[in-house]
Amino acid sequence: MTTALLVAAGALLVLPAGRVASRLRPRARRRRVRRGPGPVPMVGAALVVGVVTVGPAAGIAAAVAVGTTAHRRRGRRRARERDVELRGLLGGLEVAVGELRVGAHPATACAVAASETTGVAAEAFRGAAATARLGGSAAHGLRAPGSVIEADLERMATAWRVADRHGIALADLLEAVRSDLLGRIRFRGRVESGLAGARATATVLAGLPVLGLALGQLMGAGPVRVLLSEGPGGVLLVLGTLFACAGLLWTDRITGRVLR
Repeated sequence: MTTALLVAAGALLVLPAGRVASRLRPRARRRRVRRGPGPVPMVGAALVVGVVTVGPAAGIAAAVAVGTTAHRRRGRRRARERDVELRGLLGGLEVAVGELRVGAHPATACAVAASETTGVAAEAFRGAAATARLGGSAAHGLRAPGSVIEADLERMATAWRVADRHGIALADLLEAVRSDLLGRIRFRGRVESGLAGARATATVLAGLPVLGLALGQLMGAGPVRVLLSEGPGGVLLVLGTLFACAGLLWTDRITGRVLR
């Protein structure tokens, strides 16, 4: 029975995460699909291994810790991805505005911008260029549903629709969008720097119980044996892990609201 559970845990770790679904995604998003195991298989594997090797309490605590770590890593990875995509969109906007100011057609401006940037922004500019060539409004092509810069592209599309509807100079409106985006990027950078201390403090506080366990173990009190045993010790292990992980997630939630 133990061997079968360990084999199942290993299978969960090497299980391909979303390989079939990644084939159905647009090409611009396919490059960002992570090749490693997803959070659900990792949590399941931690639960199985913990239950088999130590006990139910250790398995639950390990699953909670692994799930929290995976969730926070995903959030940090998404934030880095958003920063890269925003800078790509900023560069594309700068190129498009420059092309429009020298008299280029919007389709041509979007095509040149797409060739000068990468990622979601490049795909959005290509879609806008194709729509404009077919006689439609390029604003309808500036979409990337589900992407990290979906809201930013929607603001750009709104400015484009205003220019089409009221005859305002498109280059001026896109320049305003570019200035707003640049201000958002700079503000986010300053806020990230200001929140670094709070995040570090939260991480240190979450790790203090582990330090206390290590000190108790060195003093010969044997807290690890108590926590890994069945009964009240196991309950305290699960509760302590839940409280520590909940504190980290709550800290991320509070700091995340500031960055919105």
